[in-house]
Amino acid sequence: MQEGDNYYKKFNHRSALETYSKADSLYQGNWVLMWKISRAYVDLAEKMSQDTEEEEDSKKLEFEKALIYADSSVKLAPGEADAYVTRAIASGKIALLEGIFSAIGSVNDVRDDSEHAIELGNGGSYTQALAHYILGRAHYKVCEKPYLLRLPIGLGWGDMEDSIRELEMAVKLRPNFRMFYLALAKSYFEESEYEKAKETLTQLESAPFVDEDDDQVLDEAKELIIKVDEELE
Repeated sequence: MQEGDNYYKKFNHRSALETYSKADSLYQGNWVLMWKISRAYVDLAEKMSQDTEEEEDSKKLEFEKALIYADSSVKLAPGEADAYVTRAIASGKIALLEGIFSAIGSVNDVRDDSEHAIELGNGGSYTQALAHYILGRAHYKVCEKPYLLRLPIGLGWGDMEDSIRELEMAVKLRPNFRMFYLALAKSYFEESEYEKAKETLTQLESAPFVDEDDDQVLDEAKELIIKVDEELE
């Protein structure tokens, strides 16, 4: 497991998955291994193309594998936030791939699992930060459709104020993480809180590189800050 963790830290997700899987063959039924295998499947699937229908199906299959392992982790350790956060991530990836308003059950699962992880309160500050981030992003994505249109399909719970509150908590628990700053800035922007969005994006620009997607996040932030500046003018 430690060897797999070392591969994960180096963003070598294929080797991480292979190593975790080997550990699982030696010691089956370990809830930590289950969620780490799930995480590896998600990390690998995120890098897969989805330009064709066949590629999209292959990508979805990997996310579904991630969901199966995360679900096993939850069943093995129903009192551990890491398991619920990982399952929320897998469900969320599937929902995004299928379309938020075509995968209502998955979206509600994301909300339920992230809320439960927060209620459990364990796993450390990063796990809790992730739970708040996932919940905040879920509110944000659901609010892309007007309230009266999503209410009849069971997504009336989405709220931008809740999105901002959850994302602010994520930033508080895990500062200097570009992904969290970008999500919060987007929510501020949607609520026309442009000064707060500008301040958050400025913090993002000075945050260190810690995640393999941080350069992409920074590029997206630069595009957003242009829109923010236009609004402030």
